[in-house]
Amino acid sequence: MSAPMNESTPARHAVIAEDLASIRQSPEDWQRFAGTQVLIAGATGSLAAYLVEFFASLSEQWPQRPVVIHALARSREKLERRFPHLLGHAWFRPLIQDVCDPVVDIERLDYIVHGASPGSPKYYLRDPVGTARGNVLGAMNLLELARRTGARLLFMSSGAVYGTGDSKASIAETDFGVLDPLDGTACYSESKRMAETLCADYWRQYGVPAVIARISHTYGPGVALDDGRSFADFIADALAGRDIVLNSDGSSSRPFCYIADATAAFLILLLRGEAGQAYNVGMDREMTILQLARLVARLSAHPGLQVRLPPEHAERQAEFRSSGHFDLARMARLGWRPTTEPEQGLQRTLRYFSPS
Repeated sequence: MSAPMNESTPARHAVIAEDLASIRQSPEDWQRFAGTQVLIAGATGSLAAYLVEFFASLSEQWPQRPVVIHALARSREKLERRFPHLLGHAWFRPLIQDVCDPVVDIERLDYIVHGASPGSPKYYLRDPVGTARGNVLGAMNLLELARRTGARLLFMSSGAVYGTGDSKASIAETDFGVLDPLDGTACYSESKRMAETLCADYWRQYGVPAVIARISHTYGPGVALDDGRSFADFIADALAGRDIVLNSDGSSSRPFCYIADATAAFLILLLRGEAGQAYNVGMDREMTILQLARLVARLSAHPGLQVRLPPEHAERQAEFRSSGHFDLARMARLGWRPTTEPEQGLQRTLRYFSPS
């Protein structure tokens, strides 16, 4: 039974509601989720939170056969702040614990999503050991849970597993470059690789149907504007009416994917992804950081917002490069492609963060 709504109950933001409606209108058989139980680890993270919102929207649509959502997060306060409109629903079940600890109180699950990992260098460089533990021990705990319950598992990995290679060529799931295990960022990339290996091994050895999503740069409603990534910095500047000041000449490029497109891909992988396989989820083309900054400035509500370049500094410039773009053929065979152009996605993101 759904919790009663009243005037003091916060509503889901209109931008998110529109994104969810757009996903539900796609031809996928979402009825396959009706009456299921889903555990989402890292539920307050921007990507995992969109999955929580999607399953909640299905439960609201199908009150007789709701999707029971076990929302795993370390902070109850943060979970309640992110999902105030879901509190009190019988099908929304907060699970407050560290993903590195075994989940012991759940006997039935149909789907598990491991999204409990920081996505920004600002956060994972601050706690490299915790980052590695969350990816590796978290994966083992959730894979054991999937083994016990018979659930399908989706692991949210990253394009960081590909390492450094030829950034001009599109990156397929079988392409790998150089990755230094002693580099400061290896806590993230190497632990993602190890978690992927565990997913494949649990499928081979125990028959646990685990699927891997390798995710590129994803932006949209819910992203932390202080997480240090370029798109977050630019959006924060635009909202505050500050000129956007680049840390480089802006020539490096990234493939930016809107969060609703990525969410649709995750859902398809939960339903139809091949166990033991990895799938690229992102954009198949890049835009430069300078192009991104100028687009955000143009879309800003503050006329005359400028994009300013720093003085040339060779050592600083050397830190920036293209991250490469994904070959999306494997996801395309499942019927998925990103459909949101950067201008549309950034407009929606700015609208989400702007005061109503």
